[in-house]
Amino acid sequence: MYIKIRAVDVVRVPPERLGEDLVNTVKELLKDKLEGRVDKRIGMFVAVLDVVEMKEGRIMIGDGGVYYETIFDALVFRPMMQEIVEGEIVEIVNFGAFVEIGPLDGLLHISQITDEFISYDEKGAKLITRESNRTLGEKDRVRARIVAISLNERDPGDSKIGLTMRQPGLGKIEWIEEERKKESESEV
Repeated sequence: MYIKIRAVDVVRVPPERLGEDLVNTVKELLKDKLEGRVDKRIGMFVAVLDVVEMKEGRIMIGDGGVYYETIFDALVFRPMMQEIVEGEIVEIVNFGAFVEIGPLDGLLHISQITDEFISYDEKGAKLITRESNRTLGEKDRVRARIVAISLNERDPGDSKIGLTMRQPGLGKIEWIEEERKKESESEV
């Protein structure tokens, strides 16, 4: 889920940047410092939006930079347990599929795709169900539920999000539409 937050941080403006427009310089330094960073409580910083307020700068002895306590707005991606997400499959592997959900990828383990037995077609880079012969491949759109979250602050790329599609209303978008069609036809 994307959330707009208001946060506070101290920004060091190096002496060579002090002659520039201060608000733009602080915003740029905040972007360099935070965008792409993961905080377990806050989520992943996607964008620094605006500098709302800057306190008076402070100078430290022996440091030519000026430190500004800054209040700013930011856009963060915070995955939530049990949240329903839609995304695109970016990679198929023998143990499941990686789904792009926002700036992070979630793992849809082979055991969490469907109740049917699934085989891996390495040549076609697809997962195929045994009974219904449905396929799941790269670029397919899916709807899934988040069932596990492990954010890694040191290496955001190593963060893990576990997904499931083994519930009604979840799955490959085409599968969901097929089920809706069957239900509406049986009601008539």
